[in-house]
Amino acid sequence: MRAGPRELVDAARRAGVTDERVLTALRAVPRAEFLPESTDADVPVSIGHGQVSTQPSLSAQMLAGLALTGTEHVLEIGTGCGYQTALLAHLAADVVTVEWWAEFAARAQRDLARLGITNVIVQTGDGTLGAPAHAPFDAVLVSAAAQHVPEPLVRQLRVGGRLVQPIGPGGQEEVVLFSRDEHGLHRRGVLTEARFVRLRGRHGATSS
Repeated sequence: MRAGPRELVDAARRAGVTDERVLTALRAVPRAEFLPESTDADVPVSIGHGQVSTQPSLSAQMLAGLALTGTEHVLEIGTGCGYQTALLAHLAADVVTVEWWAEFAARAQRDLARLGITNVIVQTGDGTLGAPAHAPFDAVLVSAAAQHVPEPLVRQLRVGGRLVQPIGPGGQEEVVLFSRDEHGLHRRGVLTEARFVRLRGRHGATSS
């Protein structure tokens, strides 16, 4: 099954996404350019190492939760194939993205550069530690599941910032929107339910 930008936008609208900036990013970014299989359908796609590229309509729901205006400095945990990173690059001023698997990071960096997307820094490492050299961030997007938000990510989020993460053991999660004030992180609501791989790292679901 194939879908073009219009079909992906329609799928996002059916999922409840109304943020026109997110819908415009879906139109602008060619998903097939980032995938080992040439597809731009609204489905998750296996990319190796037991990982999957998030379904575009689900990415759109998560991005809409961040309510980006184009001025933000954003941290993404879980680069994967780089497609969602490219969407973030269209929505924010700049993006720092951290990927556990070095080959994914290298591939995403190559594809982002090939498409002329230059406002992204790609790093390989433990995403649960964040990217302290580039902190603080206005928004954080985590694309893997854990029972709690890793404390380093909370510390690296600005007061007034927003964070979206799947909360659960891995396999059936609530995608939760949080915000931070001077007292810490606060749960604001559930954006959707979904299935995600487990977050790897020192503060994640698995360290292997």
